[in-house]
Amino acid sequence: MVHQGLSPLEATLAAQTAPNRRRALALAAAGLVAPWLEGCASPVAATSTGTRSPSTAPPSAQPGQAPPAAAAAMTPPDVDTPPPIAREFRAAWVATVAHIDWPSKRGLTTAQQRAEMLELLDKARAIGLNAIVLQVRPAADALYPSALEPWSEYLTGANGRPPDTPWDPLAEWVEQAHRRGLELHAWFNPYRARHSSATTPLASHHIAMTDSAVVKRYGDLLWMDPAEPRAAQRMVDVVLDVVQRYDIDGVHIDDYFYPYPIKDAQGQDIPFPDEPAWQRAQRRPAASVPGGEGGMSGMTGAPNAPADRAAWRRAQVDGLIERLHAAIHVAKPWVRFGISPFGLPRPDRRPPGITGFSQYDQLHADVERWVSEGWLDYLAPQLYWPIAQTAQAFPVLLDAWLRDNPRGRHVWAGLFTSRIGDKQRAYTPQEVLAQIGIVRERSATNPLAAGHLHFSMVALAANREGVADRLREGPYAQLALPPATPWLAETAPLAPQVQFSRSSPNGPTRLTWAHPGGPPWRHVVLHLRRRGVWQALHFPVPGEAGYTLEEEVDLAVLRAVGRTGVVSEAAGVRRSQQGWS
Repeated sequence: MVHQGLSPLEATLAAQTAPNRRRALALAAAGLVAPWLEGCASPVAATSTGTRSPSTAPPSAQPGQAPPAAAAAMTPPDVDTPPPIAREFRAAWVATVAHIDWPSKRGLTTAQQRAEMLELLDKARAIGLNAIVLQVRPAADALYPSALEPWSEYLTGANGRPPDTPWDPLAEWVEQAHRRGLELHAWFNPYRARHSSATTPLASHHIAMTDSAVVKRYGDLLWMDPAEPRAAQRMVDVVLDVVQRYDIDGVHIDDYFYPYPIKDAQGQDIPFPDEPAWQRAQRRPAASVPGGEGGMSGMTGAPNAPADRAAWRRAQVDGLIERLHAAIHVAKPWVRFGISPFGLPRPDRRPPGITGFSQYDQLHADVERWVSEGWLDYLAPQLYWPIAQTAQAFPVLLDAWLRDNPRGRHVWAGLFTSRIGDKQRAYTPQEVLAQIGIVRERSATNPLAAGHLHFSMVALAANREGVADRLREGPYAQLALPPATPWLAETAPLAPQVQFSRSSPNGPTRLTWAHPGGPPWRHVVLHLRRRGVWQALHFPVPGEAGYTLEEEVDLAVLRAVGRTGVVSEAAGVRRSQQGWS
């Protein structure tokens, strides 16, 4: 079979499977002038004493407070069915560019970087997070060994220089995250080729050196031209390389498509230098390859050259988004594809009173189209403004993105937690908790809203103004698993094989479980009933596969959770006068 418009790698996969500008703009849109630890093998009790979860109707809360994740309603003793598994996506971005989160500074040894990684993961687990979004490609470079792109200077101190001691950071992040019950989403910047914070020369095999025609200088940045087919192909190849080689849970891209505009001395926007690709588009009909230089994505043999340059630019980005979504799911159907765009909708779809920067017109990102076409599995709009800021009000924007979601994809709010302690327009921890409260209010009636992401992990790790403590003791007091993504192709896992034993006739009963084969597990959830009250314990996979039952437990129910969150049938054991059976 010939797969038109696909690279050899994409075609092979298809055949095998055939049957610091974001923050500045956030502030500018607001009218501003400026630009604890646990053993990884130990289960953690989800302190549920009732039947509610973050995805069901929340109990009452004080104004401005996040509702608790579970109500303290007692389950009647004769009810043998445990409550639903609590679901809520709780993530933090870990930015590697400019040492925002990890590694914390230049010059660290591999051993020091590994220690920082483990500390961040331990803190994420202790706080109550269940996912990390790790930046692995800040600027056409790699935080992992790659045959396609050079080592990142943010890891090794110089572009292209290998680590002082050989290691694979991404493999260790994935393994250690999973051992702690955390998902790991790999975050790629699709077009940026060099960040303004970079200080070392580019390696000889960096794309700006090997294919300079597709890389443009724009201010203090180097940027791959989205209209150059080889730039789009490089991004697809890089993503597929990671998807195939690593057991990641998601692919994630952020808001950098065409670059945020910079201004000249007169205050006018400097055009992005894509004239060669534009002129080629004028001389030929629309390309047959989605995301090529011609017209709109998916058009073939268009009779006329594009006339609207902005629409033509949007078509280039549309094509890449469509290709990535398809290619990821051909390679591994269970891997989610998420996008975190700038938080304001396109101007003609904004609620009354919402004003500010237009990514549709300036970044040429038609996010609303991607959502309507179903070219993503979750949207994480960067809602980086306070609740009370009328022109960019957090709840109004969240509602707008939730409404414009015809394919029923997850919509998980991006929170600007790093504004806590900021010198300009600082947040209080209460603002973050209140925003989580609003998200939970929405998810009470719309489970697709059950989640949020913190930018970034540095604020949580530092426990700025006690925010990590307040999260752990408040909205994250009950552990939760990420919501299921049922539209992805994954067979439900088989129920755990359960055994129980005693080390002595009068000793405690040890419950153990084993994988029976079939689809892999990410978690095992053990529900224990004591005097009519259910408690849930989460056991990451790989990890401990047993639990010693206390005397007061009379019923234990286990369920396995797969890679997309789909749940197995239940396996249970009951205590009677004759013992466990």
